[in-house]
Amino acid sequence: MFFYLSQVPQWLAGNGHAVLADWLSFLRVFQYITFRTAGAAVTALLFCWWFGPKIIGLLTRLKFSQDYKDKAEEAGGLDARVLSKRGTPSMGGVMIVLALDVTALLWARWNEFLALSLMSVVVLAALGFYDDWVKLTRQDKDGIHSKVKLAVQLALGLFIGLYLWYHPTKSDLIGKLVVPFYSGQDGPGGEIVFAGVGVVGLLVTTAAIVGSSNAVNLTDGLDGLAIGCTLIVTFVFIIFTYIAGNKIMADYLRVPYVEGAGELTVFCAAMVGSGLGFLWFNCHPAQVFMGDTGSLALGGVLGVIAVLIHQPFVLVIAGGVFVLEAVSVLVQTGWFKHTRRKYGEGRRVFLMAPLHHHFEKKGWYESQVVARFYILGILFAVLALSTLKLR
Repeated sequence: MFFYLSQVPQWLAGNGHAVLADWLSFLRVFQYITFRTAGAAVTALLFCWWFGPKIIGLLTRLKFSQDYKDKAEEAGGLDARVLSKRGTPSMGGVMIVLALDVTALLWARWNEFLALSLMSVVVLAALGFYDDWVKLTRQDKDGIHSKVKLAVQLALGLFIGLYLWYHPTKSDLIGKLVVPFYSGQDGPGGEIVFAGVGVVGLLVTTAAIVGSSNAVNLTDGLDGLAIGCTLIVTFVFIIFTYIAGNKIMADYLRVPYVEGAGELTVFCAAMVGSGLGFLWFNCHPAQVFMGDTGSLALGGVLGVIAVLIHQPFVLVIAGGVFVLEAVSVLVQTGWFKHTRRKYGEGRRVFLMAPLHHHFEKKGWYESQVVARFYILGILFAVLALSTLKLR
């Protein structure tokens, strides 16, 4: 919305109001992505600081709090966990989603990329909200059936993939793949691509969205862990989206130029601001949990952004912590089922999955696990950024 203020001086000058146009020439600053990016981050942060206590108070009054032991506490052996999670309000993802959506609409210029990102946030937040509502109202830690969540995520991923594939100017986002560190065919912008991979591209798109959504959801088990790691990945994508939307920089760094991708920089800045605002209340000991309302939406939209700038594999690198968390669950579940069939008794690879609970069971304090995972997240982020030159 604010972008259109930059057009006011030009309109006034074109209609014979040169003096007034000169007086209002400062409004042209709203056309710059860098200015709107900073504005979006600050606005979202202030929105959370102002609105957060009200949301937490409302969730508390509605008794939308976890009054059962979570799976980690139920399993036992968490000697390093000082405080129980019981009684803490959940559904705090509402705070993130509201701040993100409102701020993005205020500061970003409307285009198809922004529309797809906002739609993804709303759809996945609604799915997560329903799951949280079932958990909290029925005090059932399992929530809705996992097949229902997976079906909605797959439908969203396929919709976005097919939309881009059949779009007259954006089909290359599906029909070509960019692989970091690999020297393949040069694309029109100098990027490294594999061309003519429509079906594979569609599968990669869907996997990026579904996988990222679930991986962030699995990581959301300790105070500040999921949102902190999400912030680190989003900082990486602020840089990638800005470069992808700037033709000169994209050509120089040999990454795909995607017209209109610069507005995703503003969107990512709104994610950072809302994430920092939420972390203010979610750091240990947490006053509120994001719940599936936030984790499914944030994870899914990271996948969407990665697809829209032609960098789904960079998301795998930048989100290395999320990948480790998801893989730990897959390995634990698969090995347990295999050994139960083979030996009649299931065996474990980790003390507990996801991975952060394994380290809790080893005696690490919750704050230690979170801080050390942050360090890993930063290392993965640096590795992802290095792909800009190592091509």
